Amino acid sequence: MKTSNKLLEFKTEKIFHFIDFTSKAKEFLDSSKIEEGFLNVQILHTSAALILNENEPLLLEDIRNHLEESAPQEKDYKHDNLAKRTVNVCDNECKNGHSHCNAINLLSTITLCVIKGRLQLGQWQSLMLVELDSARHRKVQLQIIGK
Repeated sequence: MKTSNKLLEFKTEKIFHFIDFTSKAKEFLDSSKIEEGFLNVQILHTSAALILNENEPLLLEDIRNHLEESAPQEKDYKHDNLAKRTVNVCDNECKNGHSHCNAINLLSTITLCVIKGRLQLGQWQSLMLVELDSARHRKVQLQIIGK
């Protein structure tokens, strides 16, 4: 059994920015020389998420609208009351309860099968990072396990 790891770093531009990194995952798989196994993808943040879906502009707009309706930014979130919060408060803390609430409805990890050296993706499936907060630096950890 062999493992290979890669950290991807991204700079998002705004809330609901979708970044398709399918090609980067495929390049990583190719460089690993693993023929049979699994690719695990993990986002290292709590106010951004992963999706495995179609990268089609109108669908992405529908997803944006759904997320905005699910956890609107204008809503009053207890997490945003920095005067009352007693844990995980830092100097550059922002009001982002909406982004955490949206994140729980999406994915923090995705595991894909690797068969004959290829990622097993459906015809329209793409790996995407979804920014749920504001412009940020984001990290996604990839790990391939196999032979």
